[in-house]
Amino acid sequence: MIKTGNGLIADFIRLIQRKLVASSLLIAGAGAVIAIVMVGLCAMVLYQSREDALNHTRESLRDIALIAERDIERNFELYDLSLQAVVDGLKDPEVMSLSPRLRREVLFDRAASAKYLGSMLVLDAGGNIVLDSGSDAPRKGNFADREYFTVQRDNPAVGVYVSDPYASRLRGGAPSIALTRRISNSDGSFAGIVLLSVNLEYFHNLFAGLSLGPNGSLSLIGKDGVMLMRHPYDPRIVGRNIKNASTFHHFMAEQEGSFGDTASIDGIRRLYWFRNFPNTPLIIMAAAAEQDIYAAWRRRALTIGSLMVVFGSTFIGLAALLGIQLRRRMRAESELRLLARTDGLTGLNNRRSLGEILEAEWRRAKRSRSVVSLLFVDIDRFKAYNDTYGHQAGDDALAAVARCITNCIRRPADTAARYGGEEFIVVLPDTPTEGASEIAERIRSAISDCGIEHAGSEYGRVTASIGAVSCEPRHDDEVTAVIKAADEALYDAKATGRNKVSLSRV
Repeated sequence: MIKTGNGLIADFIRLIQRKLVASSLLIAGAGAVIAIVMVGLCAMVLYQSREDALNHTRESLRDIALIAERDIERNFELYDLSLQAVVDGLKDPEVMSLSPRLRREVLFDRAASAKYLGSMLVLDAGGNIVLDSGSDAPRKGNFADREYFTVQRDNPAVGVYVSDPYASRLRGGAPSIALTRRISNSDGSFAGIVLLSVNLEYFHNLFAGLSLGPNGSLSLIGKDGVMLMRHPYDPRIVGRNIKNASTFHHFMAEQEGSFGDTASIDGIRRLYWFRNFPNTPLIIMAAAAEQDIYAAWRRRALTIGSLMVVFGSTFIGLAALLGIQLRRRMRAESELRLLARTDGLTGLNNRRSLGEILEAEWRRAKRSRSVVSLLFVDIDRFKAYNDTYGHQAGDDALAAVARCITNCIRRPADTAARYGGEEFIVVLPDTPTEGASEIAERIRSAISDCGIEHAGSEYGRVTASIGAVSCEPRHDDEVTAVIKAADEALYDAKATGRNKVSLSRV
């Protein structure tokens, strides 16, 4: 059954409530979307800041590594020139004919007195010391077992050779590396080597002056994978071979580059920048720990992120509160509009909304050339009822009659309204005279069957008289005439005995 009257009003209220809920949810949703967008923008800015920190560190590592590389290359170039000068001097008969003191000064040119240099020696084909930069009378020693000697002996084209770290036998085990060059006879056969030892303290002091953060590292590595020096310094690491480490594979894959990896030495993940020396078989590597790179960024991200979460939550909360307040206001306004159109006692449309309904239905019927019927319902002897039973009983009787009317009109377009006092009007679109008469009789019978006691009525109960009229609209101003005709029909019903339906046709 399709509801009318009170049922339609209830449906209308539920529809309004659903729209209010949808509106408040829309506001809260919009607030959430705005907050999410703001948090997203903040996250994007923080991500870019993180990338900037990484790129800045990479550039810093590159600068530090290049500083160390240039210092080492410059000194190694000087060391190689000293070695070559000795090789050339050994081939000069005039130099070799000088006294031991002069020959030593000419050959070694005070090179061995430079800072961080140990000994500069000339070894014969058997590995014995034949010339010593430290004294006119060479110290005793044989180094034929050293790799820097055997490499030069077995490989004529080696050129300058940089050895792995070793403990110096002439200087009480001081950690050193050797730079050597081959001495050849006129026929190309092996005649010995020139050796210049460099204290590892040189690299230690050089690296210590370059800052890489609390967990950073700076290393000098031979291309055979042997660690020549590492900062922070650990004597146990110097001389270790790392050729099987994943980091070393990166070092050998390119001339220079950057990558992130976990160190095999201490298990700390770092950002690395490395470069292979162009003229020396060495690799310089600078690395910064990721925990140091992102330490300041994490603090900043935590602060900004926390503020954004608080701000976003507050924004969503305010949007939700705004939605709730708006919903309350809209509900109040809707209820006011509903009250303005509804009779508070009966729940039916009031006289104001009846005028709008009549006007709309009249125009529609005029366009479609259909019939509109009106029922004018009036409770019989209602003043006597109020005088006998009181106004509260009279209000209850009005509400009961309204329910009877509502229950008897079943189409969505049918409308009932309280016209004033004990009078009601029912609008029946697309309803001819026969249909209007049937509905009017149904309403009259329903009111009588309620059995509401009325001592002042000739029927002993509350009854109603109904005037019915049907019309096919032709002019806009006919509405008033139709209402007047229905009123006249009602008057006729009352004049001819009450509790009856009287028909009229315009």
